[in-house]
This record gives sequence, C-alpha cells and structure tokens, in this order.
Amino acid sequence: MDDPTLSLLPLTTTAEEGEHGAPAALLPVGSLEQHGPHLPLVTDTVIACVLARELARAHRLRLLPPVTVSCSHEHAAWPGTVSISAPTLHAVVTDIAASLRGTPLVLVNGHGGNHVLANTVQASGGAMALFPQGHEWEAARREAGMATDNDTDMHAGELETSVLLHTRPDLVRPGWDGADHVSGPRDHMPTRGLAPYTPNGVVGRPSLAAADKGRRLLEALTAAFTGHLTALGAADPRP
Repeated sequence: MDDPTLSLLPLTTTAEEGEHGAPAALLPVGSLEQHGPHLPLVTDTVIACVLARELARAHRLRLLPPVTVSCSHEHAAWPGTVSISAPTLHAVVTDIAASLRGTPLVLVNGHGGNHVLANTVQASGGAMALFPQGHEWEAARREAGMATDNDTDMHAGELETSVLLHTRPDLVRPGWDGADHVSGPRDHMPTRGLAPYTPNGVVGRPSLAAADKGRRLLEALTAAFTGHLTALGAADPRP
C-alpha cells in the first residue's frame, strides 16, 4: 500500500541528484505545534513540504527533507507542542547550508514563529533566501480569493485549512468549519504565548476554507518565487 507520507519526502538516489545538477536546494522548515481541534500538529511541516515540492518541480531545484521541529514556544500551553531554541534552529540551518558546498539554499518556512530564520539569511552573505515572506503570503491570499489577511487569520484558519483541504484532506478533522476564533490585538504574545488570546488554539476563520483556495494559493506562491532565484544567482538557464 502506498504511504502518502512518503510524498512529503525526496526519494531520489545519489546518481539522480548528480545528474540533476540543480542550481539551488530547498529546505522545508515546519513545526510540531497545536493547530486547533481540526488540524494536525504537523500542519506547518506539511505546508512547507508541499510548497517546496511545487517549487522544486517548477524550477528544477533539489528538494531536501524537512526540519520538523522548530521555534513553537508560543504554543506550549497545548498538548503535543515541541520546540527547539532559536540558536539550535540557526545552527541546524547553517550546518545544512555549509554541507551543500556552495549550492544556494532556500528556506521554505511554514511557521511564522521562526523569526530567527530571517536573521540567519541576512548573515549568510547572499548564500540563502527565505520564502515566503509576509508580503508574499498576503499577495498569494489575494490571488487565491481569500477573505482574511495574515493578522486576522494567523493560525489554523482559512489559509492553512485550505492548503490541507487541497493537498491532504485526510488530515483535516471533522468540525473544521465550526472552529473559528477571531482574536483582537495580541500585543503580548511573545511574552505570554498564544493561550490568552484563543480558547481553542485557532486565530482565524477555517470556516472560509476551500480546497480550490489552497490550490490557487500554492500556484500564486510558485509563480512569485522566481525573483529569489535571481537574487541568489541560481536562476535555471535551461528552457
């Protein structure tokens, strides 16, 4: 029986990678954290992996296995959440980049709390890129016809539920269309975590999700990615 989880992993051989000669590598960075009552703990990892897979196909890039645990300390109040420190995530990413021996690395980040990745890319001297950035998520939302924005739909809402409905509907639990929670300002979330702002772990409107919105969001992000390869000097010259 086919294991759908394997679709999130690269299954190439060393010979195939040698023949491929990809101009850059993609590292999905996810998390292991609560996503309300209707999405799995691995939601960010699934989204980072499916986006990286689309980017690899469209731009002939090398796909790496994901980093599956990252900086999720703001979700620690809920069972199942596991985190590593920002210095540890920085060290993992920089070690992977160094092992690529000069091949540029794109961090495909699925978790908004991984703030350290921006500084890691800044310090790389042009050897790394970070995708998607906040404005790219916002633009892709508009292209997909979503009604929410990054702030009001921060977690387990319309965007994330739409992507899973499109790519892995088997992972979306019943009741997703009744799990909405719209939060006000979250000014002290870095200090207090997310729990004071939501009773169920959701900040957003999963009831607005649709598989077609998830498909269009991934298409918009894939189309918007080319500029990062140009900035890295890794654009594929082949037709």
